[in-house]
Amino acid sequence: MGAVKDLAGGEKGAEATGEAGEVAEEDPEIAEQRREEEEKRKEKYRKIEEEREGMRQGIRDKYNIKKKEDEVVAPTPPAEGRLGRVKKSPAELAKEAAGENEDEGFDPMKMMTNFLDTVKGKLPFFNK
Repeated sequence: MGAVKDLAGGEKGAEATGEAGEVAEEDPEIAEQRREEEEKRKEKYRKIEEEREGMRQGIRDKYNIKKKEDEVVAPTPPAEGRLGRVKKSPAELAKEAAGENEDEGFDPMKMMTNFLDTVKGKLPFFNK
């Protein structure tokens, strides 16, 4: 039974006496290696991100695209007792009412007549 325990990693008593001292000495070294590897990894990904941002900026410059700003807009708290939409301000209501007045001048018959006159002018078989 002792041989099986040795193959599986030893006994707890062995760890408590001799091996525990060695493990304690290796811990700072292992921790230092892990910390260094983590720093190297972070530096590697920081450089990769810098290269990507340079490419992104080149594309933005080429196509005249503005960089998106990461603005965090605080949502307005919902009004008490309301389940649906937010109540509109008087200025928004006035603007909406003015927009409806513009639609009164819309005449689909006049629009269609103008369109047909334009088409007739461009087609050769209507020009007699």
